Amino acid sequence: MESKLDTTFDPAPIEAKWYQHWEANNLFRPERPEAEPFTIVNPPPNVTGSLHIGHALDNTLQDIVIRYERLRGKDALWVVGTDHAGIATQMVVERQMEERQDKRTNYTREQFVEKVWEWKEESGGTITRQLRRLGCSMDWSREQFTMDEHFTRAVLKVFVDLYNEGLIYRDKRLVNWDPKLKTAISDLEVETQEVKGGFWHFKYPLADGVTLADGRDYIEVATTRPETMLADMAVAVHPTDERYASVVGKHVVLPITGRRIPIVADEHADPELGSGAVKITPGHDFNDFEVGKRAGIAPGDMLNMLDGDANVCQTADGLVPKEYLGLHRFKRDGKDGARELVVARLKEQGFLIPHVTKDKDGNETEHDAEPRVIQTPFGDRGGVVIEPWLTDQWYVNAAELAKAPIEAVKSGAIEIVPKSWEKTFFNWMDNIQPWCVSRQLWWGHRIPAWYAEDGSVYVAETEEEAKALADGAELTRDPDVLDTWFSSALWPFATLGWPDETELLKKHYPNDLLISGFDILFFWDARMMMQGAKMTGQNPWPRLYLHGLVRAADGAKMSKSKGNVVDPLGLIDQYGADALRFFMAAMESQGRDIKMDEKRVEGYRNFATKLWNATRFCQSNGIGASATIKAPEAKLAANQWIIGEVQQTVEALDKAMAELRFDAAANAIYQFTWSRFCDWYLELIKPVFGGDADSPAAVETRAVAGWALDQILVMLHPFMPFITEELWHAQGERQYELILAQWPNPRATVSKEATDAIDWVIDLTTATRSAKNELGIAPGAKLAAFIANPSDVAQRVLDRSVAAVERLARLTPVTVGEAPAGAAMQVTAGGDVFIIPLEGIVDIDAEKARLEKALAASQKEAKSLEGRLGNANFVERAKPEAVEKAKADQAHHVAEVERLTAALARLG
Repeated sequence: MESKLDTTFDPAPIEAKWYQHWEANNLFRPERPEAEPFTIVNPPPNVTGSLHIGHALDNTLQDIVIRYERLRGKDALWVVGTDHAGIATQMVVERQMEERQDKRTNYTREQFVEKVWEWKEESGGTITRQLRRLGCSMDWSREQFTMDEHFTRAVLKVFVDLYNEGLIYRDKRLVNWDPKLKTAISDLEVETQEVKGGFWHFKYPLADGVTLADGRDYIEVATTRPETMLADMAVAVHPTDERYASVVGKHVVLPITGRRIPIVADEHADPELGSGAVKITPGHDFNDFEVGKRAGIAPGDMLNMLDGDANVCQTADGLVPKEYLGLHRFKRDGKDGARELVVARLKEQGFLIPHVTKDKDGNETEHDAEPRVIQTPFGDRGGVVIEPWLTDQWYVNAAELAKAPIEAVKSGAIEIVPKSWEKTFFNWMDNIQPWCVSRQLWWGHRIPAWYAEDGSVYVAETEEEAKALADGAELTRDPDVLDTWFSSALWPFATLGWPDETELLKKHYPNDLLISGFDILFFWDARMMMQGAKMTGQNPWPRLYLHGLVRAADGAKMSKSKGNVVDPLGLIDQYGADALRFFMAAMESQGRDIKMDEKRVEGYRNFATKLWNATRFCQSNGIGASATIKAPEAKLAANQWIIGEVQQTVEALDKAMAELRFDAAANAIYQFTWSRFCDWYLELIKPVFGGDADSPAAVETRAVAGWALDQILVMLHPFMPFITEELWHAQGERQYELILAQWPNPRATVSKEATDAIDWVIDLTTATRSAKNELGIAPGAKLAAFIANPSDVAQRVLDRSVAAVERLARLTPVTVGEAPAGAAMQVTAGGDVFIIPLEGIVDIDAEKARLEKALAASQKEAKSLEGRLGNANFVERAKPEAVEKAKADQAHHVAEVERLTAALARLG
């Protein structure tokens, strides 16, 4: 028995009711042991996280796919869980401690880790609750966490196996050091920002009485980091630079420290930049590190002048004067740092070459440095300038692990969608650097390496195994933890029980698809490819779909500092989860970012309301749940037509989903629901219910309409799960929930003659309404029409269904024959041309004048905008939003030119 729907659609109570019902009844993972598997894994959000608009897009797309495959009868598994998020989680807990005037170092490592677990139990479930609000049909019964015992066992096994194969090793290299968090971070966690700085020029005196060809007894060097000269180890000049050819192999004596350092020839030095000579500090600059190695300086001999807090410490040669020791690298809290002191001392000693400027009168002014905007690296979490720092860390031989994924993408074993991302993928993978996987934190997977007193290292999954390798020697465990991305790289298989050969692993690995933001292609996706291929011998999935970012309405990237961040939960509160989900799907066009548009979200809320009201109309006319999955028998043209439309929509949806064209899929079901079903079909069948309720026509129409509405609910369910489940049950008793329904497969034979007739009536009605609108004629006005040579389909409609033409197109009478002379307009339906007299209805001359004036204005504006957009200066220099607006305005005026030209032609 159907339940009568409320007059107004209110999504909030519906969403709460159905999500709870689905989860409580295990409907996200029904028992389907014999069914074909379909598996996706959710990119595990940080356990500290809250749902942002990017999560909303990413998870909406995944839920659409998993609900679609579940409706197709597959054993659909969506793995869900959270990441322990080493740096982020430790920061959160330490910040809470600071608020209580407490700190991490007041506790042992074990005590602090216990406090993090307590925080996780109390506060770590925020984002999983929010994913439920979005409607994500994940397998919560097997929720994963990257620090779970079974997952930790997998992480340690991978580390040990890679170490034993020589693919993980310990090395002294420069790392990106975050002095605030006191840990190494990866290149991918570094954000480059533009900072106002300076370019200082110094004299480095040549040693042993040597001079340059021009007589100078010094080399001029320029730098943006004067403080690092305390650890300089060379001066580099280009091998072809004649100015310095005579001094290559000679030495300079560093000011302040007195250190003798060589002059080396290296192509890193640019003869066109500054003096052509550059100071080389291999312990504090990535380029200098490579120059130093090429000059024969071993990493173990490179000088380090900063400690973990970025304060000056003594170098290995002991040449840094005491007044510098303990100073911070930069000015801080109003106190000069090492930079300021170095510049001051070099100036006092005459080694600073001032930067000279002239005013408009020719007066010269000396400055210590030339102002420059410096591209400066910042840690994305610590928020301070990153220090290239020489330290011992653990590394993965990423170049070796990258070989299998590169080949997989080249061979097509892994398809990247859209294909345009392949070039970026190959560029990064072909040039991949060793992956630093150690982090100086307490929270995370502790590195399974132990050291003996003599420095020997023993790597094993347990301390007992390590002691056995060390013949019982006293061992100390490595204090570092693994990079969070090291563990999340195992997500596709470790979440299914690996390294154990579980039934779940056998059935659901490899996964079928990964949906990911392009921004974590290298953080996560590529590393899953590496670890999956290496540890299991199989690629983690055959397809990788990369979606864009959700940007602000003006195209700008969302950020808290700009104040343009959109809260998805606020949108759900206002418009409902279904509306937000449909917006995400409809706007997800391969290879493009999404511009946030709240009016469109509101529009999809209106779409849901339209479907709600259409269902109420059905209920009021005795149309309920269909008794059949197959299309009912139909004789009436309108009923045959809607069955045919369902078939076309199913085909369009299946094609779009196979190609991962979410926008095309959303558009197909939207157009069918709004236009074909609600606007046309329900209008076409209204007369049937005006007579005998038990007539064959009424019985047939109720059956077909109920079936067609059911098909809409099933097809729309992956996009709008809440309203569709509610309407499914409102329509009558059901043997199962909509989430477990069967995907439509009509396979009905419909009469082309019948469908052509309905399409013709729709074309005629649409054209007539549009023409009336353009000429300012009232929509309800009935107009006479003439058709001289009707087509077969036109003749059939006029013979059998002229009442439909009168009711919908408001054309009456319709005469087959020539129209009388006089003012008239033309409308077309298919190849048929109707002449509609306008004498006494429209002032033709005035209307022509109005249309011509509007046409001229749009033509002028379109041409002006075309010129502006063809101007390279405008396109390259104007703000992106100004260029976008110009493009939109031009498209509008081009469309207006077409519309107004057509309107004038009608009057012709």
